Amino acid sequence: MGGAAALGEFVLGRRKPLSLNLPMDYPAERLRMVAAVEAAMDRLLPRPAEEAGGKRLRPVLVVAAAQLFGARRADPLPAAVAVECVHTYSLVHDDLPCMDNDDLRRGRPTAHRAFDEATALLAGDALLTHAFAILAQSYAHDAGLVAGLVADLADAAGSRRLIGGQMEDLLAERGRRATAADLAYIHLNKTAAMIEVALTLGARCGGAAEAEIGVLRGAGRDLGLAFQISDDVLDATADTQTLGKTAGKDAKAGKLTYVSFHGVDRARQIARQHGEAAAAALRSLPGDPGLLVWLAAGIAGRTH
Repeated sequence: MGGAAALGEFVLGRRKPLSLNLPMDYPAERLRMVAAVEAAMDRLLPRPAEEAGGKRLRPVLVVAAAQLFGARRADPLPAAVAVECVHTYSLVHDDLPCMDNDDLRRGRPTAHRAFDEATALLAGDALLTHAFAILAQSYAHDAGLVAGLVADLADAAGSRRLIGGQMEDLLAERGRRATAADLAYIHLNKTAAMIEVALTLGARCGGAAEAEIGVLRGAGRDLGLAFQISDDVLDATADTQTLGKTAGKDAKAGKLTYVSFHGVDRARQIARQHGEAAAAALRSLPGDPGLLVWLAAGIAGRTH
């Protein structure tokens, strides 16, 4: 068995750790999942001249959620790659001059800087489209699963969620008077939607019941808010090298963030509260949610 295949077998729970009496090494398990995801990306995507990198948080959540339920229904790796395609498309478009106009992403020049605006726009379009092709082709043997996965991902990436949140973010930046409800809407949809759908897609591949998927959907909302609020705090407190993107840009652009609305200390407190709520929801699920709880703690308390 090849290395990538072996990693996939381990991630899908078909091979047990050597000692079931020892607690899981969560950092090592996360690295194994990232390696399995990247092997799947090599298999399902055109091979780039140079890897763009990234933490692969969302695809890892897909795999971890599937593993919680034993990955009984299907291999979660194609769904994980599809989520990463949509996430990366959103970053490429978000960085465009007509949007956030950023020069750096993941420590490298953004797509429109490395190439040009037209190329960046089309690259994002291609990633979005290919995500749904991956789902349709990889799960063609299970029409019910395809329907659930496509519906979840389309909703998360659509006009009421990811795109709607981005639009509200732009309107707030242009000076429209914003409220706390507007701020929550932006964060719940521009960011949390993709973290939420990572968990639901993984759960569907795992064979979870609808009630369990609902619990994960709620946990994903809290986890996504914790992630974005922590991002707001980091933008205000960290440097560009640490972030891998331009620091302090939110304040310069007049963006509506939890820091601009509540201040750094209160924003940190709110992020912790949402992280704790996500962890509590995850602990209510059957099986061993330890890895997901550990990932949630890292998201809520992230430092880069």
